[in-house]
Amino acid sequence: MTGREDCGAALRWAGEGARPYMGVAGKIPAVRLVYLALLFGCASLLSAQTRKPSSVPSASRLLSIKVTGSKRYTPDEIIAATGLQRGQPATEDDFKAVTQQLGESGAFTNVGYSFQFSPEGFKLELQVADSDQFVPVRFDNFVWLSDQHLLQKLSTSVPLFQGELPVSGKLVDQVSDALQTLAIELKLKGRADYLRSSPADGPVEAFDFSIAGQDIRIRQVTFPGAGPAELPALEAAAKQMTGQEFVRPTLRMQVDKNFLPVYLERGYLKASFSDAQPNVVEDTSDETLVDVAFPVSPGLQYKLGDLQFSGFKVFPVEKLRELMQLQPGQLANAVQLNKDIEAIKGLYGSRGYMATRIVATPETNDADSTAKYVLQFQEGDIYKMGDLDIRGLDSYHTERIAAAWKLRPGDTYDGQYPKKFTPEAMNLLSGDDWNIVVHETVEDKDKTVDVSLHFERKP
Repeated sequence: MTGREDCGAALRWAGEGARPYMGVAGKIPAVRLVYLALLFGCASLLSAQTRKPSSVPSASRLLSIKVTGSKRYTPDEIIAATGLQRGQPATEDDFKAVTQQLGESGAFTNVGYSFQFSPEGFKLELQVADSDQFVPVRFDNFVWLSDQHLLQKLSTSVPLFQGELPVSGKLVDQVSDALQTLAIELKLKGRADYLRSSPADGPVEAFDFSIAGQDIRIRQVTFPGAGPAELPALEAAAKQMTGQEFVRPTLRMQVDKNFLPVYLERGYLKASFSDAQPNVVEDTSDETLVDVAFPVSPGLQYKLGDLQFSGFKVFPVEKLRELMQLQPGQLANAVQLNKDIEAIKGLYGSRGYMATRIVATPETNDADSTAKYVLQFQEGDIYKMGDLDIRGLDSYHTERIAAAWKLRPGDTYDGQYPKKFTPEAMNLLSGDDWNIVVHETVEDKDKTVDVSLHFERKP
């Protein structure tokens, strides 16, 4: 509170909060004496404070900084972000500047300040309100430091950075500048850059930082934590990575596509891989070579205890079970289960149910290492045949193929028919030197399926 605010509080107390006390008859009440004394004292103090420059000099020692309102940051982190230091000279213009700086960072929705001044110096108080729109930060190809060490380095340079960033504001650019400075210190020829990661027309989900212009290649891949039974399959799947560019988003997709199924088909339903951990083995001006480790945690190996179906109406349960290769008592092969589900969807597609969803929910029992699956069906609506588009043939053969196609607009669509039609189309073309690419466009609004047959001659 300033001297002006102290006087205001005192006058309010004397004039409103105190009870009147009458002294000796004919004398001025004691409370009024106190009030008048405060009034003359405050008038003198306010007069002294409004005189320039003796009341608030252009620069004076900063005695203390108090921060209130933040749950995300500690007071010390916010103070470090201001650049102000206790005991050093400061001005009110400095306070205005750091308030603007904090506001423009995007980390806060509101920033304000107040101060007290005395002959000894300033006492500053910053009031902030945290932003709630923060997203994670990912480092796509910074291989020269571990993620933990890199975060420590950047947090030291940018005190408001803790591994997440606000979706708007200048804080992301401050982190990018700090990363560029670090790249220069490490004598990298690449430059720091970032992208806002988001789905199409969706909100920002993450900031992806990278070093652009630096050629980083994988030399070899290892799997800490993998067992001897799974290691050969993992190493075989990893061979294609040799010489590949080190880019974490691409590697994450390869983990899900090539590595995780090795465990899922063996019943390790809770297996997980840590993010790629690179180790620089050679670093030249032209190329950086890294060895990459994918630590794996297999978890328990489960057997299938039971398999149940729920929500189905179109087909009897016996027909559905006929398509299930995975049986109780076997290892809970999640890869095979997905294949079986696709086979059931194909059966539904043959009756025009092109939007059928089947969700497999596992219930694991760690006590006996078994897993129970419940297949929940959402059968959806029946779809009709829409338009047929034939490409890549001359007019004569196009007419022949169109005449042979049995599904007419408005017929119940058969999702298995295009595959059955392929041999007939080959016979009509008098040879098997054609590739036929079938593309189905499911129109949910009209409940139709448009089909495109693209014919290409084989090399």
